[in-house]
Amino acid sequence: MLGRFEGPPQQFMHRLLDVQCKSAPAEAGAILLLGDESVRVVAVHPEVKQGAAPEWLRRCVESVPEVARSGKPAVIPLHAADDLYGQPARRQLLVLPLATADFQGAAAFVVVSSSDSELGTRRERLELTPLFMSLYGARVEAGRRSSDLERLRIAMQTLAAVNEHARFKGAAMALCNEIASRWRCDRVGLGILKGRYVQLKALSHTEKFSRKMALVQDIEAAMEECLDQDVEVLHPSAAGATYVSRAAQELSTRHGPTALVSLPLRRKGEAAAVLAAERPADQPFALEEIESLRLACDLCTPRVMSLSEQDRWLGARAATAVGKGAAALVGPKHTWAKLTVILIFAAILFLAFAKGDYRAEAPFIIEATERQVIPAPFDGYLKSVSVEPGDVVEADKTVLATLDTAELRLELASKRAEVAGFLKQAAAAMRDGKTVEAQIAQAQADKTRAQMRLLEHRIRQATIVSPLAGCVVTGELKRQIGAPVKTRDVLFEIAPLESLRAVLSVPEDLIADVSDAYRRSRAEGKQLDGELAAAARPDTLVRCVVERINPVAEVVNQRNVFKVRVRLLDTEAYDWMQPGMEGVSKTHIGRRRYVWIWTRRLVNWLRMKLWM
Repeated sequence: MLGRFEGPPQQFMHRLLDVQCKSAPAEAGAILLLGDESVRVVAVHPEVKQGAAPEWLRRCVESVPEVARSGKPAVIPLHAADDLYGQPARRQLLVLPLATADFQGAAAFVVVSSSDSELGTRRERLELTPLFMSLYGARVEAGRRSSDLERLRIAMQTLAAVNEHARFKGAAMALCNEIASRWRCDRVGLGILKGRYVQLKALSHTEKFSRKMALVQDIEAAMEECLDQDVEVLHPSAAGATYVSRAAQELSTRHGPTALVSLPLRRKGEAAAVLAAERPADQPFALEEIESLRLACDLCTPRVMSLSEQDRWLGARAATAVGKGAAALVGPKHTWAKLTVILIFAAILFLAFAKGDYRAEAPFIIEATERQVIPAPFDGYLKSVSVEPGDVVEADKTVLATLDTAELRLELASKRAEVAGFLKQAAAAMRDGKTVEAQIAQAQADKTRAQMRLLEHRIRQATIVSPLAGCVVTGELKRQIGAPVKTRDVLFEIAPLESLRAVLSVPEDLIADVSDAYRRSRAEGKQLDGELAAAARPDTLVRCVVERINPVAEVVNQRNVFKVRVRLLDTEAYDWMQPGMEGVSKTHIGRRRYVWIWTRRLVNWLRMKLWM
């Protein structure tokens, strides 16, 4: 009997306790459910009065958590008031763990036994209780799965009937007729949302109907009531229902009485249609039937709605798409996505129509317009060097280098001695009256004095002083102290700071733009200007104007470049600039669209590749 029981769980547990108490036998039994924080008595045999729980049931509630945790049965002695001291209890409480997929708790039985063997026999019979519970749970689960498979089978058959039709009208009629047949409905209708209202599109077993009919208007009202709430509407309503079913009640009253269920059909999460099914009032829809109907509708909705969209003419579909797009654009959803699209669209418009300064970028180097060469004044040896390239010097003040004057000073001393000797000869000759010899000696003394003045001049020239203010460009001589130099050997080159210019190395793909802008500026009587940023002072921009473009290319770092000479403006304000400094220049070509400026090189590269 228990192996074939198919009733509800509560009834099964009462019957299980009754059978086990009779077969063991046992005085009483109970099944308890272990919750998160408490133990609840699910079934008791025999029944006990409310608020008068026996002592054994209290002991059972206390022992259930430990038995359920350990998974082992427990035997608890129950002593009576008339039991003698030291005598074993005749009544025992047998607690058996119960653990299934949906249930965790224990079964307890009060057993009276006079010996251990008798207790063991009764325990063996009562330990079948968990097995009966497991078998019942498996049978219930199998029945549930069988019911689910049956519902899925019916839903798939309904979908197959709908898929046999390639037009919306046929598919909608097939859906309504299949549901009416399989769910034993008197009338099934399908309504589609059009704008703000629901229009009835198909009615089971009815080829033609007019929207002016009172029945059709009442069905549409019930459908709109369901769609507005976006929930299943059932009439008669279940106790405690929170939805409104006034239109459904009016439909049932005017054209029935009937039992009615309306289900919203959702597409992409939004209700787009409603299916209404009616039955005789004495056959209301059960929860299992509504779930099965919901499954069939969910499977058929994409196909039906797709056919509904396809059957509309092109203009209506385009208008709907535009309307949905406009609604999505101004609606409250997807704010960040819409803001991103607006920003991207604004950026595209800005790049396509806004204009900016197009500037040709090229490296440059600072050069001196003029250079003063400082040669060696005479043959000699370097004694000291005071400057090196890059040093700023002052006119007639800064000592550049000195030459060794030891030999010159020795020669000067020798000449002085010779002068003294010649003067003595001249004096002796005059004393002796030898006028001619005196004149010859005086002439030799004058000649030697002239040689002395030349030696003194060279000694003064040995201290090489900068003749002008500027910057030392060449003259790395500090490692050549003591080296011989010859007259007219170039020792230093000095460039005046006020005569600096820059030479740009313009790439060959930009020289055409620079040349066109240069010719256009000259034709308009203007100058082609630009800006320089030296690597030494990248935060300072130096204005410049183009003076000359070299028409012949040069190879620099394996690239063809054209030398463009520019004149620096306001050089007095940039006393830090020195020849040899490098940086980046930007020459103003003109106003161009930003999209052209940023894609010019890519477009030119593609043109060359495609042409080649």
